[in-house]
Amino acid sequence: MLSESFMDNLPVEVVGNILSHLGSARKVVVASSTCRKWRESFRKHLHTLCFSSDDFPAYRDLTTRRLEIIITQTIFQTIGLQCLSIRMDHVQEFSAAPVIAWLMYTRETLRSLSFNVCTVPTVNILEKCGRQKLEVLDLDHNSVFGVEPSYQRFNSLRSFSLRHASVSALDLSLLLAACPKIETLTLVSLEIVTSDSLSSMELSSLTLRSLYAKALAVDKIILEADNLENLQLDTLNLDLFELIGKGALKIFKLDDVSITHLDIGESMGHLEVIDVSTFTITWSKFYQMLSRSSKLRKLRLWGVVFDDEDEMMDSETVAICFPHLKHLCLSYDTRDSLFNNGLHGSLSLKNVTTLELGWSVISEHFGQWVFGMVDRCPNLNKLVIHGVLSEAKTREECQMLANFTSSVFSVMRKYVHVDVLFEYE
Repeated sequence: MLSESFMDNLPVEVVGNILSHLGSARKVVVASSTCRKWRESFRKHLHTLCFSSDDFPAYRDLTTRRLEIIITQTIFQTIGLQCLSIRMDHVQEFSAAPVIAWLMYTRETLRSLSFNVCTVPTVNILEKCGRQKLEVLDLDHNSVFGVEPSYQRFNSLRSFSLRHASVSALDLSLLLAACPKIETLTLVSLEIVTSDSLSSMELSSLTLRSLYAKALAVDKIILEADNLENLQLDTLNLDLFELIGKGALKIFKLDDVSITHLDIGESMGHLEVIDVSTFTITWSKFYQMLSRSSKLRKLRLWGVVFDDEDEMMDSETVAICFPHLKHLCLSYDTRDSLFNNGLHGSLSLKNVTTLELGWSVISEHFGQWVFGMVDRCPNLNKLVIHGVLSEAKTREECQMLANFTSSVFSVMRKYVHVDVLFEYE
């Protein structure tokens, strides 16, 4: 245990750094009341404050007015706040006046702002927060509007997140233009207001490296980003998604996405990770898209359905297209055609060291399929089995599960060097 003399000799800057790492604003206030020195550190050297109803459930018992007073008093005791997070899931709305006061008081020093409460009347947070030093902006339930790139330039902003809000496609495009250093963009559950009947959104950034888009009310997305490395699309129903870039993409993920026309141009050549879940596409388009990814290290195809029933991704195609593949994840369909063609060919997956296989509906063929896939991976170190177990099982399902268990024991006896793990839902 640290001695009192050691604690007394700590510089106030170090104490301020310790307080900043406590996370919860309540813990910071309690700790700073220890002595005069710690109170001084709180005032002059605290750089992080976080107000969250998850950290301190008692916030939920306070009136909104009382909560506004507590946050105001706490913030106004500091003079150099750099990171401010206010996330109150139980509060429906704050009054505009105290929110503006918090933003104006911290605008000269703040580098990171996370805020998830609506204000009445609506506050244009982009207009009030400091734009010269802000590097991270995370907004939830707060709309973005009236963006003026000539005035509202965020010269240091590197990460922007917007969730559960309404924003026009034009304002979003203008905001990106006003962020010359933006690298990470997260858009979740947004109502996109467009000026045309096609409901299209066009975004452009020379510095953007990562985009995560989920549940956007838009039909068409055109993204121009020469340096994009990470693209993740989730729960989208699009007529068109087009990526215009210079082939910097390394990570490409699709989850529960429907896209009529998917065009990512020449961006597949440097891909290292492809992760596709709950996705329907024609085999010809899928093969054309994936066949250019010769540098691929990880491939995950989970719940992928091909429109042309006689075609599917087999082990020989994987071996030919992805010679450097190390991590392979596949789920299987109950159709016999997928089982037969999935093991087609004699080429081995010699670089695959981790194999993940799973089912959504148990089948009598699954155990044999697992055995065949493992047999094609001579340097395999780890096998992960994913399965879905229903609460009510028929006698037939129980028998198939028993047969599968026996098959896995056979695999373990033959391939003793392979570490086998099970993950069931």
